Amino acid sequence: MPGSVANLGGGFDTLGVAVQLYLRARIVAVTEGSGTLTVLKSTPPVKGQNALERGYATAARRTGRSAPDVTVEVESDVPMAAGLGSSAAATVAGIRIFEQVTGPLTPEELLGAATEVEGHADNAAPALFGGLTSVMERRGANPIAMRWSWPDDLRLVVATPAVGLATAKARAALPDTVARHDAIFNLQRVLALVHALQSRNYGALREAVQDRWHQPARASLVPLLADVLAIEDADVHASFLSGAGPSVALLASRNLERVSQLLKSMYERAGVAATVRVLGVHSSADAPADADQSSEALAGAAASGLGRTV
Repeated sequence: MPGSVANLGGGFDTLGVAVQLYLRARIVAVTEGSGTLTVLKSTPPVKGQNALERGYATAARRTGRSAPDVTVEVESDVPMAAGLGSSAAATVAGIRIFEQVTGPLTPEELLGAATEVEGHADNAAPALFGGLTSVMERRGANPIAMRWSWPDDLRLVVATPAVGLATAKARAALPDTVARHDAIFNLQRVLALVHALQSRNYGALREAVQDRWHQPARASLVPLLADVLAIEDADVHASFLSGAGPSVALLASRNLERVSQLLKSMYERAGVAATVRVLGVHSSADAPADADQSSEALAGAAASGLGRTV
C-alpha cells in the first residue's frame, strides 16, 4: 500500500495524493478462528494494536462476513508520525487482506471502512485507489472518492524532520471555527489547484496551494514550516505542509537534485536532522518493486490468499 501526502495546501481533509513509499504485508498463515489478524513481525516495529489489525476487524464488523484468522508479516518504508499516511497505508492493508480471504468489497465499502478507522478519508482514498483523489464524506452513507489526473513530470520533494508529530496533537492545534473570508480564500484556491494540475499550469501552483485553515495553526509544531512556505525559487512550483506534518513538500518538475539540495541545506543550516526524498506519484497501475511474485511462489498458495502480498 502506498503512503500519501494529504491536504496539498488548502485542501484540508479533502485532497490527497499517493506517493511511491510503500507498506507491504504478506499473508503467512490462514486458519479457522474468530476472525482476527495478527502481525507476526513488523519492520519497523509497532507498539500496541497495529492499524492493519484495526482495518481487518473493522471490515469484518461492517460487512458481517465470517472471516478466518490471518497471520501477516509487515515491512514499511513509510515513516510513522510523519504526515506521509503511514496509518492509512496500514489500515488499507488490513482491509485489503480481509478482501483476499473473504471476497471483494465495493469502492464505497473499502473507503467507508478505512475512514471509520482513520477518522477522515483524505489519506485513505489515495492509499486505496492511487493517484490524486478528492473525497466527499456523507452523513449516513459511505464517503466517496473522485480521481484526478496528476502530471507525469511533477514530483514531490519531501523533507521529514527527525521528530514525530501525532495527528491527534496536530489536529488539537486547529481552531474550532474559521472566518468566512478565510473559508472563501481556501475554497477558491483548492479549486484553482485541481484546475492547475489538470491543465498542467505550473505557474498557478504557488498561489493555488495557499492556506489559511491549518498551516498557520500548526507552524509552531513543525520545524522550519514558515521558511519552507516562503521559498521563492524558479525550480520550486509550490510548497506546503504534508498532511498534519512534520513533513513538508515542494512541487518541482525540473532540476530535482538541486531542489532536493536546497531543501536539505535549509534544515542543515538550522541544525535540524531531516530526511529529504524525491517522490513520484503512485498510480493505481503501479506496484511496489517486490510485490509481484513468481508462479512458483504462488503455485502452492491456497485460494484463501496464503502467500499473497498487499
